[in-house]
Amino acid sequence: MDNDVEPALSTGPLLLIAAASVAVLLFLIMRVRLHAFLSLIVVSLLTALATRIPLPDVVPTMVDGIGGTLGDVALLVALGAILGRLLEISGGAQVLADVLVGRTQGNRAALAIGVAALLFGFPIFFDAGLVVFLPILFTVARRMGGSLLTYGLPVAGAFAVMHAFVPPHPGPVAAAGLIDAEVGLVLVFGLAIGVPTWFFGSYLFGLYVGRRVHVAVPQVLASQEEVDRETEERPPPRFLSVLGILLLPLLLIFGETGLGTLEEQGTVDGDNTLVQAVRMVGQTPVALLIAVLVAIVVCGFAQRRSAEDVEKITDGAFGPVASIILITGAGGMFGAVLQASGIGQALAETLEDTGMPVIVAAFVVAAALRVSQGSATVALITASSLMAPVIGAGDYSEAYKALTVIAIAGGSTVLSHVNDSGFWLVGRFFEMDVRTTLKTWTVMVTLLGGIAALLAFAASTFV
Repeated sequence: MDNDVEPALSTGPLLLIAAASVAVLLFLIMRVRLHAFLSLIVVSLLTALATRIPLPDVVPTMVDGIGGTLGDVALLVALGAILGRLLEISGGAQVLADVLVGRTQGNRAALAIGVAALLFGFPIFFDAGLVVFLPILFTVARRMGGSLLTYGLPVAGAFAVMHAFVPPHPGPVAAAGLIDAEVGLVLVFGLAIGVPTWFFGSYLFGLYVGRRVHVAVPQVLASQEEVDRETEERPPPRFLSVLGILLLPLLLIFGETGLGTLEEQGTVDGDNTLVQAVRMVGQTPVALLIAVLVAIVVCGFAQRRSAEDVEKITDGAFGPVASIILITGAGGMFGAVLQASGIGQALAETLEDTGMPVIVAAFVVAAALRVSQGSATVALITASSLMAPVIGAGDYSEAYKALTVIAIAGGSTVLSHVNDSGFWLVGRFFEMDVRTTLKTWTVMVTLLGGIAALLAFAASTFV
């Protein structure tokens, strides 16, 4: 179907329908106790009908929404789950956690694992990074005790910050291209603003919430009893082997993004077979697949496991994440329906005419798009497209343009809720109900987006 058709309703009714659809979804999940997957499908269908999406386009819109999200998420989550289970069953996650955390306790342990996630998050996407890091996170949380959120929020926040604000991630790179900002400056400001944003909005917030909301470490990957039993029978892999498994996909992905940048600058020939081959293996699904195959050797066959044992470990990774994958895909379906209805576009165009400063308007437009249709990437790119003519018509410095990209990224980060696939991914992996996810994850990403935007606003007054 064509997602660029004019909405059938005006802005007011569209906004009311959007608010009602979210309210109905929350009611079905929290009160009726209808499974989130089914609730999302029901509400997506009702919203499509209420916003008068043409009847022949309703089902294709829903299918395209879930299919597009699953295309991005299913491979990453499944491969990441296999990798995580191999690392956890073999004791590799425990080895890495021991070295990362050392003898630190409580706050310092949360800081150590959060900083590690920041470093790992530089080249890898949010979904893949979080899934790969889960066994380390769960091992540290079990060892230290207390709420999972003390350690989980700094880790999830680190991947969210790097994904939203720092090139070579696609969102900030696309936004920089759309408003003609220098990617190098976006990188500098993204790091300069992103790191303190993470410290205050994710690390300190995680410590605060962890003292007030107890979330037990889930058994998504492997139970501690399984790990103990396996490591008693076989010595765990060495630290450098485990670190190498985790760094391998990061290096491959980083090589792909680096070659992509060099190709855009004309430094390397994109038609060269070697360049194309390196870029192919650096695609996230292929990079994770290679890491999984290496992990099968290091954490499986090298520990004298039979092929049957390795197959059982691999098969055991799928069951716990199947629900996560389906719910995440259904969240993408809901977002696609909201986008196709014209809700986000109508609201953004209204806000664009308010006369507020460009960098403030950019944040507000991105936030409105984020709330109305769910996808941070869609919000970031759409807001950049809407603001590009405004910025192009004015005399703005390169620094101001780069800071505007950060403000847009901040707006596209806030208020992740039930129409965002990331909301379901975090909530289900941490085994939190919707209410707890709203009180923790949603508040945290809103702090991250708001702090980053405020820092960008403040810096823009000096450039």
